[in-house]
Amino acid sequence: MEDPAEVPPEIAAERERPPQPRLELINPVVTPLGSRYHAFHEGCLSVEGLTAVVPRHAKVRLSALDGAGRPYEAELSGRPARIAQHETDHLNGTLYLDRAEPRSLSTIGNHERFWAAPAR
Repeated sequence: MEDPAEVPPEIAAERERPPQPRLELINPVVTPLGSRYHAFHEGCLSVEGLTAVVPRHAKVRLSALDGAGRPYEAELSGRPARIAQHETDHLNGTLYLDRAEPRSLSTIGNHERFWAAPAR
């Protein structure tokens, strides 16, 4: 899991998207921290061309092994927490569409046209 967050700093701050260095996730366990959720658009290479709003825990503890088998823990918030939840869902056979707000489903093209573009 990694996210270089190659977006302008103001967008990264607004979306709680700090750069996330590469983490190897062997036998990961995600534990929610607190009761706060954030809902934001997600997509997935397993379902190309679509996006939908998914509520996720705002903060989590990630426990896993690295590539050498060493255990580690990390507290993640914002987008890194979302990525950890999204990726570990795959291990349980869950896709983001299983958790999505159905009325928010959109093509990537319409998402970019109506949601991601700056207001005019």
